[in-house]
Amino acid sequence: MPNYRRNFVPGGTFFFKVNLLERYPNDLLIRHIESFRESARGVRVKYPFEIDAWAVLPDHMHCIWTLPPGDTNYTLRWRLIKAAFSKSLPRNERRSKVRIARVERGIWQRRFWEHTLRDERDYVAHMDYVHFNPVKHGYAKKVADWPYSTFHRYVIQGIYPQDWGDDTGDIEVVGERA
Repeated sequence: MPNYRRNFVPGGTFFFKVNLLERYPNDLLIRHIESFRESARGVRVKYPFEIDAWAVLPDHMHCIWTLPPGDTNYTLRWRLIKAAFSKSLPRNERRSKVRIARVERGIWQRRFWEHTLRDERDYVAHMDYVHFNPVKHGYAKKVADWPYSTFHRYVIQGIYPQDWGDDTGDIEVVGERA
C-alpha cells in the first residue's frame, strides 16, 4: 500500500473527491440526496466547516471546504458524514467478505482524495472544476442544469453568470487527474 500522507493545515481550504464503493452504474447519492444533505448538516452542527463549493453526482462528489481557524480535522468530518448517510439507508448493499468481517457497510470507498488549496488561482480553478464536473461526466448539458451543486448559489450572488461553462475554453484543468 502506498504511504499516502494527508496535509493538515489549521483553518485550511481543501478540495475533496469522495466516491461510492460501487461507482457504475449507481445513482445512490442523488436518489437519496436529502439523506445525504441531512448527514452533512448534522455533522456541521457539531463540527463546523464552510462549504465553498459542492457538486454531488450519482456515484461521487467533489467539494471545497474551509475549516475553522486552528482546526485540521476534515477526516473526522468525512467519517461522520459517511457514517450518518450509511445509517440512513437500508442494509441491502452487496458486501465483500472483508467488509462483512470488519462490520463495514458496502457503500463508500474507504478513503477520499484531498488537495490543499494553495492560493487564489488554485481556489478558483478548483471551484470551476467542482461546478463543471456534472457536465464533464455527461450528467448535464449545461452547468446550470445540474440541481445538486452550489453553482446556483453563486449565480444568485453574481459570482458566476447563469451561462457559465457553456463555453469550456475558460475552464482550467484541475482535480484528481490534473
